Amino acid sequence: MPAPSNQPFCASSIIGTGSYMPEKILTNDDLSKIVETNDEWITSRTGIKERRIAADDQATSDLASEAARRAMTAAGVKPEDIQLIIVATVTPDMFFPSTACIVQKKIGAANAVCFDISAACSGFLYALQVARHFINTGNRTTALVIGAEKLSTLINWKDRNTCVLFGDGAGAVVIRRDDAGGMNAPGRVLSTVMGSDGNLTDLLKVPGGGSACPITPENADSRPNTIHMEGRETFKHAVTRMLEAAQQALEMAGLTAADVSLVIPHQANARIISAIADRLDLPIERVFMNLDKYGNTSAATIPVALDEANKAGRLKKGDVILLVAFGGGFTWASSVVRW
Repeated sequence: MPAPSNQPFCASSIIGTGSYMPEKILTNDDLSKIVETNDEWITSRTGIKERRIAADDQATSDLASEAARRAMTAAGVKPEDIQLIIVATVTPDMFFPSTACIVQKKIGAANAVCFDISAACSGFLYALQVARHFINTGNRTTALVIGAEKLSTLINWKDRNTCVLFGDGAGAVVIRRDDAGGMNAPGRVLSTVMGSDGNLTDLLKVPGGGSACPITPENADSRPNTIHMEGRETFKHAVTRMLEAAQQALEMAGLTAADVSLVIPHQANARIISAIADRLDLPIERVFMNLDKYGNTSAATIPVALDEANKAGRLKKGDVILLVAFGGGFTWASSVVRW
């Protein structure tokens, strides 16, 4: 949609990244003491070796706030500079107020407009695009975009098909209006593609806890407020949709897969990531993976991986970075960034 005539069209760039992972490590061997599984079974099917679990007194907002502080430090901005906070999460502190408002209080960003986005594992890229719209139409100049999850609160520890997959964590970026430098400005977000298919809601969901299925004494034993997933169908749709979104985002940016310096995909499953790299005809060395350490942290996976790649020196000025995700809904998204 064109910008209103009385507002200049602007562009946005990522100027800082940050992440926070809880201290507690839950290994595959630890899980073998909880449920019938073992390290070889988990590793061969997922690529995951361990994951982080937040402390009982840590809420999603605590993880998000620490990632936000680190991103702001990296960007060199103060809390009062932040004009927009969007938190992507499916594990909010509570139904309301939004986790973003709680983060605002914790980091002291008094000038920000705050709200949450729920798009499961695609949530961070959805939030990034929404923040871009605010900036590109001149409504805001500096935004904090956070992906944060405490998925350990949604896990059925008796279901070995899902409990081995997920972990807790948070990642954040600061994006700012950038009128100079054109398409080659550092951190410039060049394009974003998003999609959804609500016909497939039953394949990956937490059915209980909302208005459709409140938790009651009668249904509590069946654990409806935990993650339910049809793994094979989810895998198939994830590969197809992530590939399509990646190709569309590159086309919108006037680029091809050959131009990509590094792919940072949603960290759900090593087989999915390998399939995407293969279909894009990219060597696995140009794909960033950290799911062996953290598992699937839903909306947090991409900002955490982006921050780790940044701090590890994997992102060079001028590099083309491809971000791509898939999640429950189904939802999917991809962004191209000129670093």
